[in-house]
Amino acid sequence: MAGEPVRPHGPGPGVSAGDFAGSPVAGDRQKILGDLLLARDLVDEEGLERAVKRQRETGVRLGEALLELGLLDEETLFRTLAFQLGLPFRAPPLEPEPQACRRVRGAFALRRGVLPLRVEGRAVEVAMVDPLDLPTLDDLQFQCGGPVRPVVSPPEAIRRALERSYPSESRNAGEPDPPGVPEGGPGVQVAEGATVPRLLDELLRGAVREGASDLHVEPTGQGIRVRCRVDGILRDLPDHRSVSSSAFLSRIKVVAGMDIAVRLRPQDGGFTFRDRNRSFAVRVSTLPVEAGEKAVLRLLASDGAPSGLPELGLMGPPLRQLRRILAGDGGVLLAAGPTGSGKSSTLSAAVAELDREERNVVSLEDPVEYRLPGVSQVQMRPRAGLTFPAALRAVLRQDPDVVLVGEIRDRETAEIAMAAAVTGHLVLSTIHTIDAPSGIARLLHMGVPRYLVAGGLAGIVAQRLVRRTCSGCRGDPKGCSLCPDGYRGRIGVYQVLTVTEALREEIVRGSSAAVLRRRAQAAGMGSMEEDARRKVAESLTSSHEVARVLRETPGEAFPCSRCRQAIPPESMGCPFCGHPSESRCRCTRTLRSDWRFCPDCLRPAPPSPREQGFIDPGEAVADHPFFH
Repeated sequence: MAGEPVRPHGPGPGVSAGDFAGSPVAGDRQKILGDLLLARDLVDEEGLERAVKRQRETGVRLGEALLELGLLDEETLFRTLAFQLGLPFRAPPLEPEPQACRRVRGAFALRRGVLPLRVEGRAVEVAMVDPLDLPTLDDLQFQCGGPVRPVVSPPEAIRRALERSYPSESRNAGEPDPPGVPEGGPGVQVAEGATVPRLLDELLRGAVREGASDLHVEPTGQGIRVRCRVDGILRDLPDHRSVSSSAFLSRIKVVAGMDIAVRLRPQDGGFTFRDRNRSFAVRVSTLPVEAGEKAVLRLLASDGAPSGLPELGLMGPPLRQLRRILAGDGGVLLAAGPTGSGKSSTLSAAVAELDREERNVVSLEDPVEYRLPGVSQVQMRPRAGLTFPAALRAVLRQDPDVVLVGEIRDRETAEIAMAAAVTGHLVLSTIHTIDAPSGIARLLHMGVPRYLVAGGLAGIVAQRLVRRTCSGCRGDPKGCSLCPDGYRGRIGVYQVLTVTEALREEIVRGSSAAVLRRRAQAAGMGSMEEDARRKVAESLTSSHEVARVLRETPGEAFPCSRCRQAIPPESMGCPFCGHPSESRCRCTRTLRSDWRFCPDCLRPAPPSPREQGFIDPGEAVADHPFFH
C-alpha cells in the first residue's frame, strides 16, 4: 500500500509437520488454494468448479464459496490456508492467556478480529481472521510493544473466544469508540482525529512532497513539536500539541525495529517507506532529553543518485580539475565538508561518470544511500564484524578498480585506503574538514605516515551547499507557488585541491597546514568564495545566501608578526608594514630555510625572515588550535 512503512519483522514462524498432517512437499505451498485442495483430495473437480462459478457470480472469496456450498468444513479450510501462508494453525477451542489479552484493547480486538493467545518473551502470539492485514499487524505491534506472531484459526472459533475474553466490550461491540481514543492505542489523542500510525504516515508523505531531508520530533511537555529540514533550513510543521509524545515515539520505535522499553539511552534504527512508487530509506535516531525523547528521521531516496557532476553545480575550473583527478592512474580522492554538505552525493556523481562496464567498482557504505547501477554495494554491519577496515581489506582481494569508502573515520581505514591507492586503485571517500588543505592535516593528525599521504592522495574537493534561486520568482523574498521564500533546491560551491609533486614534497617534509594551503593555491587551487561568486554572477544563488553559508576560512590570510594585519597567502610580505613573509631569491624562487644557495641560479641565499628577527606567519598560525 502506498505510504505504508514496511515492518522490519517477518510474518512469523513456519508450519511444523504436525500442523498439517500428511501435507504435500514444501513447494506445494506456492500453489493456489484450489490446487492445494485438489492435491489433498479435499474437494473434487466438479465441486471446485461449482465453487469457482459461485465466486464469479457473488464476488466472494473461493473459501467462502466452498463453505456456503457445504463442500468443506471451516477447520479444514483454514488448516489449508495456514499451510499455504506458511503460518501455524491453532485448532479450537482457543484458550487465550489473561496477560496476552491485557496487551490489546477489547474494542480493537473485536473490530479487527484478532485474539491475543499467549506471550512469549517480548513477542505476542495472535490468532487473526485475516493474517495478511498489514495495517492491523502494525497497530498490534504498537499496542503490544513488541513483535507479533500471527497464527490462523477458524473465524467462528476466534469470535467465540473474543466474547469470552472481552465480555464487557462484546456487549458494546456496535458502539463507536469514545472521543479521543483512536485505534493507535488507549488514551492517545491525535490532532485532527488521526491515529498515531496514520499521523506518522502523513508526516512522512508530507516531508517527501516538500523535499525534506530530515524530520525532527521533539517533546514539549504538552505534546510534540515537529520540524522538517528543507534545503538546509528547519521549518515548523502544524501544531501537534494534542499528540502524546510517548505514544508517537513508541510508534516510531516499533516501525524502526527499536526497543520501546529503552528510554534512557540513545538508539538507532530504520525502515523503508514507499510513496508513489518511490522507495525511501528512513534512518531513525532517538536521544533522551529533559521532557522525554527526541527523534530525528533522515529520509534517503535510494533512486535519487545524481547522474553526473554538473548536476550538482560543478562548473568551470573545479569541474575540470576534478575530472582530471578521476581520469588519473589511481589515488585517493576525498570529499571534505561538514555533515550535510553533500559529500556523498559528490562521490555518487563521480562514480556515475566512471566506466562501470569495464571496471570493477565496489562501494562500502553505512548506510547505503543511493542505488548505483553497475556498483557492488556493501552495507557495513559493525556488530557482525563488517567494519570499514575489515571490509576494505576484503574488497582489495576482489580485484577492484574503484573503491568507494563511505567515510574515513580512523587511522586504520585511512592507511589501508592510501596503501590501496599507491598500488594503482582509485579510492573515493569523505572526511570532515572545513576546507581542502585541512584534509591533509587531518590525515596526518590521525597518524597516517607522511609518505603514505604524499604517495596515495590524489586530490580533495571541499564543498558547501547553498540554496538555489527559484526559477519561478527569481529569488523574490515573498516567494511564489513553487517556493516559500525565493529559493528552491540547493547547489554546491566547491574548492578542488590537486596534489602536485611540489605539494607531495611539502607533505613529506611535514609542513604546516598554512604552508600546504599556500602551495596548493600556487598550483591553481581556488576557493569556495570564488566558485560562489561565479554562481551569483549567473543568478544561480544570491550573495545573501552565500554570506549565510560561507564564513571566512581560517588560514586564508596570515597575521603579520609585527603589525598583526592580514597578509594574503600569495604575498612576499606584509602589504601594511613591509615585513617579509618568506625568503626569496632575486630570481623569485622561494627558498627553504635550510638552503644556502638558490637551486635555480646558485646565488647565495639571503638571510631568512627568522634570521632577520621576523617570524614566518605560516609558522605562527601552525600552532593555532584549528590545525590540531
